[in-house]
Amino acid sequence: TDVREKSVSAFRGEIERALTLGAEFLVLHPGSWKGLTRNEGLKLAAESIAKAIDGLPWQGTDFSILIENTAGAECSLGGNFEQVAELVERLKTHAPVGVCLDTCHTHVSGYDIVTAEGYADTITQADITFGVDAVRVWHCNDAKAERGSKLDRHEHIGQGSIGVEPFRWLLHDPRFADCAFIAETPVDEDGDEERNVRVLKSLVK
Repeated sequence: TDVREKSVSAFRGEIERALTLGAEFLVLHPGSWKGLTRNEGLKLAAESIAKAIDGLPWQGTDFSILIENTAGAECSLGGNFEQVAELVERLKTHAPVGVCLDTCHTHVSGYDIVTAEGYADTITQADITFGVDAVRVWHCNDAKAERGSKLDRHEHIGQGSIGVEPFRWLLHDPRFADCAFIAETPVDEDGDEERNVRVLKSLVK
């Protein structure tokens, strides 16, 4: 369809800019399967991404496309680890591909990262599906909504339904020692970005 062609073209442009900038990663939300079955949606997403990549000079670079897990809203792809893993599996023959996990999305899609046991189980589940080694970036966001709500509403670190402790576990987890950690928290007033980063940094002291 016309929308698909425009999406593929736009994504190809993003990859070209990323390569020009020498970026290590380009994070991608997998999109929607509205009007299809979920399996058809996953297949189409993988085919569209592969088409956008085709022929681009990424060989010999450190560049990877990272599939980000989503909040699990109706018809969105990537709302569980199995769907993320399937996209990674389908794409790995086309280009270097890995995973970006978002704490808010993980929480509101139904995974428990708030209790110590739940955090351990969730990371084990990630390892079983796509492998913790595939995770290159974490988006660190607290959540305004409750676990399992499917509502993608980011909150300041430590001020939402996740709370501060899971971020401490995450930042001290040796399995993610080489990951990049990025805050995508709200900007309600000047200086909020710095405050959220400062909270995260305080957890690793």
